[in-house]
Amino acid sequence: MTQVTGDWLDDKATQQVMALLVDAGYRACFVGGCVRNALMDLPVADVDIATDARPVQVMALAEDAGLKVIPTGVEHGTVTVVAGGIPHEITTFRKDVETDGRRAVVAYSDSLEEDARRRDFTMNALYAERDGTLIDPLGGLDDLRKRRVRFIEDAGERIREDYLRTLRFFRFHAWYGDEDEGLDGEALAAIAANLDGLETLSKERVGSEIKKLLSAPDPAPAVAAMESTGVMARVLPGATGKFLAPLIHLEERTKPDPIRRLVVLGGLGVKDALRLSREEARRVTLLRGLVGTGGDLRVDGYQHGAQAAIDATLLRCAMMGQSPPDNYQQLATEGAAMVFPITASDLMPGMKGVALGEMLKKLEDNWIASDFKLTRERLLDQR
Repeated sequence: MTQVTGDWLDDKATQQVMALLVDAGYRACFVGGCVRNALMDLPVADVDIATDARPVQVMALAEDAGLKVIPTGVEHGTVTVVAGGIPHEITTFRKDVETDGRRAVVAYSDSLEEDARRRDFTMNALYAERDGTLIDPLGGLDDLRKRRVRFIEDAGERIREDYLRTLRFFRFHAWYGDEDEGLDGEALAAIAANLDGLETLSKERVGSEIKKLLSAPDPAPAVAAMESTGVMARVLPGATGKFLAPLIHLEERTKPDPIRRLVVLGGLGVKDALRLSREEARRVTLLRGLVGTGGDLRVDGYQHGAQAAIDATLLRCAMMGQSPPDNYQQLATEGAAMVFPITASDLMPGMKGVALGEMLKKLEDNWIASDFKLTRERLLDQR
């Protein structure tokens, strides 16, 4: 019998929440990511619980115990109970009644097996009792051990229930799949046959999934599969993954960054296609511009910050098949630390307004052109 273990499982607050339900006569099991990650010896970030108790019953039990209750998605059967500062998302067993590819009409169920069948992948349909005893109604443990991301039962049906599952498939493979075994053939065929449904997804949902995918340690194989199935052309027209693997190879000394990786994919109208935040869109525009300038690391660091200079260098080298200088991070950091030795007060009161601004810009350009070597005194002599 397989046991799920981990500090999160033994947490007093988490056990208190489970006890509320079990001691009241309801069935309650851990489900999804917490079980999957625990079995893979990965960090557990969120604790999800499935139960046959209805939301009103869950809320009443939690409130009677003095715990904070948040009706997160009570209309869909989900409430969040906060205990010991930890949010526990508790959802009533459900079954799909009707789906349209974006949202489902669900009905409550008393069956764990019915609840499992409405999920996306077999590795996400794993449950655990309060003591960690594993419940595997659909054979997901074998897929998990083989790191095989596989849709539950008919892949096409699962996709048509929620077309976001197409993007989730690639994201899950990037994070949990076996790179040597490749992606599930049945899933890829079903995805290629249901591309039209991607157009029904909101840009926010697509953008969120793409960023999560690109945050994985090595999303290159998944991105290549997205291209070959036609998914990439639908969600990010013009994008290509041909420079992604070289970029990942060069990223050994820096953390994965989804926006940097998004820039190397290219694509038309990426900011609108993925509904990026204002800051994310600003970074995309900046990095694309810096890549095209063939800039100097210290200059880029001074003008745009060390991280932007590092990102631009990695992008440029990946696209040109080159290696960055050994000290590229040091040079970018040095540039970011540079301080222009002239201030407006040094030129006043003799100058003001537009003339003052133009002179400051001229002197700063001269200072940069001197490789930051001109002193304050020499710069003032150039007024």
